[in-house]
Amino acid sequence: MNFTYILKCSDGTLYCGWTNDLEKRLKTHNSGKGAKYTRSRLPVELVYYEGFETSIEAQRREYQIKHLTREQKLKLIEKSTC
Repeated sequence: MNFTYILKCSDGTLYCGWTNDLEKRLKTHNSGKGAKYTRSRLPVELVYYEGFETSIEAQRREYQIKHLTREQKLKLIEKSTC
């Protein structure tokens, strides 16, 4: 299973990414070894995710989400059951 996810950083900003191991990726981010963007904004909290069969689908969804406005991302998060 592959996932597209959104993290809420300690400064209130949002980070979107994809992975094939959501739990491990979240631990990596919070250990300071994740994306450069999140390293200075720890801790991060998982606020949204979607599952996909293939990594290509997850990457495409990540691309779509990254092009949403902050307001649109917040609405997406609000509607989720994460």
